[in-house]
Amino acid sequence: MLFGKEHVKRYVETDGEEGHDWEGTQTLILTTTGRKSGQQRSNPLIYQPYGDDLLVVASKGGDDQPPAWYLNLRDNPEVQVQVKGDRFAARARTATPEEKPDMWRTMVSTWPAYDEYQKKTDREIPVIVLERA
Repeated sequence: MLFGKEHVKRYVETDGEEGHDWEGTQTLILTTTGRKSGQQRSNPLIYQPYGDDLLVVASKGGDDQPPAWYLNLRDNPEVQVQVKGDRFAARARTATPEEKPDMWRTMVSTWPAYDEYQKKTDREIPVIVLERA
């Protein structure tokens, strides 16, 4: 099973031929700028299209702390996205309270464990909207 850095490496090398379809869902590669290091950080994340945008979830498996990539994009919302062979700049933002319920349902439909992750933590797990630049 692909995971972490190896997932990113194989995905990028094969334009998503290896790694896009994962565990019954689909992933993209999100690249953020490290808020402390200034270095580019790439992560494979489950996603779903939503209108013209893409959605990802900052779940970290229901951990009480958000994933580092989420903290990075909060500080610098200009990100890079790769879906299969399509690489593009995007602006990331957290879904508003009004948007989130429908977006959450969209994400749970592809990865039902998100509901379980939310039950494990008091932290409200955000949905992130990736808007193509």
